[in-house]
Amino acid sequence: MKILITIFFLQISSAAAQDTNKVITDETSGKNILIGYCTREAFRDTNFSWWFNSEYEMYNPDSLILTEIRPLLSKTLITIIMGTWCSDSRREVPRFFKIIDRLGFPDEDLTIIAVNEDKEIPGSSILKGYNLELVPTFTIYKNGSELGRIQEAPEETLEKDILAILKNKL
Repeated sequence: MKILITIFFLQISSAAAQDTNKVITDETSGKNILIGYCTREAFRDTNFSWWFNSEYEMYNPDSLILTEIRPLLSKTLITIIMGTWCSDSRREVPRFFKIIDRLGFPDEDLTIIAVNEDKEIPGSSILKGYNLELVPTFTIYKNGSELGRIQEAPEETLEKDILAILKNKL
């Protein structure tokens, strides 16, 4: 498992050489979607800001849970794999950003990857060995090992599930 994670992070570290925040027209729906590596700047595009901003503003993270999470975040890396076409991603990703913003989580420790409706990035091996099943998938790593994932929707709330993963209970 550590070898796959290392390979995955090596692929992520080459993100600077990749196109980021790439918008394409989805062949199935005819709508614009993000594909490949992204930054939060991508959500300022009017194609995505209408759903991102409203969900971000409406969400109220549990402050008490955030207080418990904060000291556990040291040396933590997070990867988000999402689809801008996906209703679950449109709901959970802005909420996740609200949580990590409140926690002061550093942008450089976060990787965002957008996929198409087949949960792929055509012509790319970015996701090789990742075993992606559902989007969004929030994967939390510590010291080079995967601690856990939140897939599609949290079991309780995002912040409670993050806390459980950081305490290795999920």
